[in-house]
Amino acid sequence: MAQVEFGLSDEWAVGCVTAVREHVYHLAAAEGLVARDFACTFLGAIVLPTAALVFQIGDGGIVLDAGQGLELAVEPMTGEYANMTHFVTDDDAVTVLKSRVYQVQVTKVAAFSDGLQRLALNMSTNTAHEPFFAPFYKVLSSVGEGKEDELAAALVDFLNSERVNERTDDDKTLALALLVP
Repeated sequence: MAQVEFGLSDEWAVGCVTAVREHVYHLAAAEGLVARDFACTFLGAIVLPTAALVFQIGDGGIVLDAGQGLELAVEPMTGEYANMTHFVTDDDAVTVLKSRVYQVQVTKVAAFSDGLQRLALNMSTNTAHEPFFAPFYKVLSSVGEGKEDELAAALVDFLNSERVNERTDDDKTLALALLVP
């Protein structure tokens, strides 16, 4: 029996979003609530040694390095009015889903919630603000195994710092990944 080559595609993104939606709807029903009570944006990245798939519903962002420096993978979504966006629980979630496949090695990935957009992105050009990310990747590249708890604590301290809180009053979530050769 011949094996089918594994490849990342928009269909993968749709499958992930559909699975997440089904899980949220199931959780809501189990709690006697509606899915809208669990409304949230959704950002995803699947990174393989020679390819990556990023996908998003709503605001926030995914920045990555696919060999040309940090770039915004998918433009963050906004709703019809200010402070509105799309949610994975919306009926049109799969329709508004944005995805992008990279057929090259991706060495850095950062996903962040909308509370960090003004810090992580140059909003006038919708590009990654590299000075925001550089310290994180410098630390990640120099820290050995077993230091995950220290890194997580330092990240929490940074996200709760006065310097960051002065610039945002929204949720602040940041996930980082670095390919170590």
